[in-house]
Formats: sequence, structure tokens, C-alpha cells
Amino acid sequence: MNRKHFLAALAALITLGAPLAQAQGTIKIGEVNSYKVQPAFLEPYKKGMELAVEEINAAGGLNGKKVELITRDDNGNPGDAVRAAEELVSREKVDVLTGAFLSNIGLALTDFAKQKKFFYLASEPLTDKIVWSNGNRYTYRLRPSTYMQSAMLVPEAAKLKKKRWAVVYPNYEYGQSAVATFKQLLKAAQPDVEFVAEQAPPLGKLDAGSVVQALADAKPDAIFNVLFGADLSKFVREGNTRGLFQGREVVSMLTGEPEYLDPLKDETPNGWVVTGYPWYGIQTPEHKAFFLAYHRKFNDYPRLGSVVGYSAIKSLAAGITKAKSTDTEKLIAAFKGLEVMTPFGRATYRAQDNQSTMGAYVGKTKLEKGKGTMVDYVYLDGSKYQPSDAEVKKLRPAE
Repeated sequence: MNRKHFLAALAALITLGAPLAQAQGTIKIGEVNSYKVQPAFLEPYKKGMELAVEEINAAGGLNGKKVELITRDDNGNPGDAVRAAEELVSREKVDVLTGAFLSNIGLALTDFAKQKKFFYLASEPLTDKIVWSNGNRYTYRLRPSTYMQSAMLVPEAAKLKKKRWAVVYPNYEYGQSAVATFKQLLKAAQPDVEFVAEQAPPLGKLDAGSVVQALADAKPDAIFNVLFGADLSKFVREGNTRGLFQGREVVSMLTGEPEYLDPLKDETPNGWVVTGYPWYGIQTPEHKAFFLAYHRKFNDYPRLGSVVGYSAIKSLAAGITKAKSTDTEKLIAAFKGLEVMTPFGRATYRAQDNQSTMGAYVGKTKLEKGKGTMVDYVYLDGSKYQPSDAEVKKLRPAE
């Protein structure tokens, strides 16, 4: 073979091989989260992501490519989160970003996505700013927001017909956002309501004795609690010891999630109205399939974090499949009105504000056989707990 024929044959091989090489590439999902700071939620969350990636790859991947998940720890610090995101995008060459647990970190990554014009799916952070005042075209959000979960709890709170309310929340973006919305919506539902006490300890630094005493001194009829994790456990223990909850109604965001309910064990209070995840009682086909797959892989039951991590990866998979690409502009278009099946059923990413309609379970806490459970629970569709499109338009900046 002379040189001319050799070069022509080589060029033909390269041309033929190009689609094959491309098909055999990988789609890299970059994920940033507070694994060291919030392990109760994020260890199950990571397992949920791993299960979803395994299922996708076993089914042939996305658009002929295998999926690779690359995670980074942000140490619970927004600056570290942005640096991790930058490293994932510039050095690891990830195709999309997801993650964040704490709302202040979610906001930092939302801004990063805007500055870098890079697609970001906020999986867990709950503040409304992510899709409203600080929202941008590059950022979508999976979990029901503080507005949505407050809106789910307010009808139950109004049924209690209690006039004097106290609130307690971690003093950062999520807690502030949840309480502001709860006050606004409860006041609209029950105009004579009064908020007689407010305790806002720093996240992870609850002085339970002084907080419980201050709430007791205000003599409220009911309490709205937004504490979670170790702060919640301390609050419940001290509140039980001092009798804070005796004769008082409590409405509590997130407390029914097994991540936070399980550690309470025999200290679990009875009758709190909560959002949560009663994994042991959900009988829908999609949840049964998820539960069995999760249990088979990890020999454990899922937590809410497991559902969120799994659904985040499945959402990205659905968006990439619809877009037939990981190109940012094509993904943005694909996610508008995107439908995805989650363990909680079908969810849609709303075109008007990039918020998913994934819902939540609302029920009551009950101590059974030394363990906290949720009873009298019902699944509430997130699409029914949003402001009107006209209100959303006012809340979200023009793009």
C-alpha cells in the first residue's frame, strides 16, 4: 500500500470510528453537597443517586453513553461549594451540575450556574429564592419548596383554631423562608392569629434550655417548628423534660422524615402535624419498585434523602434523553414541562418557574413500640400548592 492509499484508508477509519468513539463516551454528572455536615440525610441521598446511575447504565445508559457520577463535599460552606463546582466544570469537564442540601449553598450554586451559563438541578435546597427572586434560566429545582411545604401544613394548622403561635427555626435562609411563608399563609387563612414568640438559634448551635424556656414563657397555644437534625433532637428532649408540648399543638416541617424522626426513638412526641416520608406504608407501584430495588442493593430501607437523590438523577436522565444532548441550551428547553417518574409518582418541571411539582406526605407523629412513625398521612400533589402564575411572574425576574 503506497502512502497516498494508506492515508486515505486511515482517514476513512477515523471517520467511521468517530461516531463509535462518541457513543462509547460517558456523561458526567457533577454533584456538590454537605456530606460531612449533614450525613443523616446525605448518606441515604448518595445511595439513592448510586441506585439510579446503576439502573440507567444497566439499561444501556443515556443516548448510548454510560453515566458517571462525580461528587464533591462543600463542608457546609457556600464558598467551598462554588470552588467545588468550578473544579467539576473546568477540570472534571462534567456535563451538568446537581446537588446542595443547605439553602444558602443552593443559592450560591444557583448564582454560579447563572454566571457560568451552566445547567444546574438543585436537588434538595428548599428556599423559594432558588426559583423566584434569585431564579435564573439555568437552574431547576426538584424538592417541594418552603412555600409548598408551608402551604401543605397551613390548612392543618388553621383547623387547630389556635390564636397564639410561637415559631422556632434555624437562623439561615431555609428557616427564615419557611417561617415567613407560614406566617403569611396562616394569617390569610386565620386573620385573628397572633405570633407571640420567635426563637431563631444558629444552625447546629441550639441552646435547647434557653429556647424552650423562652417559648414556654410566651405561653403560646401552638408552635410552628422548623428545626431539623441534631437541633430537633435537642429541642424535643428539652421540650419533653420541661413539659413544653403538654396541652400545646405543634406543626413541624420535615420532622416526619425518617432521617430526623428515627433518632428520636421513644422521645417521639405524639400528634405533631408534620411533613415526612412514611416509607413503610406507601403502596403505589412506583414506590414498591423503588423500595425493593433500594433494599436489594443496600439491605436497608430508604430515607427521604434516598428518594431525592434517586429522583434527581432520574430527572437529569429524562432531560438528557429528551434533549438528545447535554448542551446547556438544549437541556433548558427539554426541562420546560419535563415529566419524570419518581418514587412518589409523576412530577413535572413547571415552565413558569423551573420548579418541580413533586409533592410531600403530611400526617401526624405517633410513638409506636419505642419508635416514631407517621400516621393518618396523605400525599399532597405539589402542583396544587403553588401561587398563581401571575404571582410567580411578579416574584421571578424577567429573563
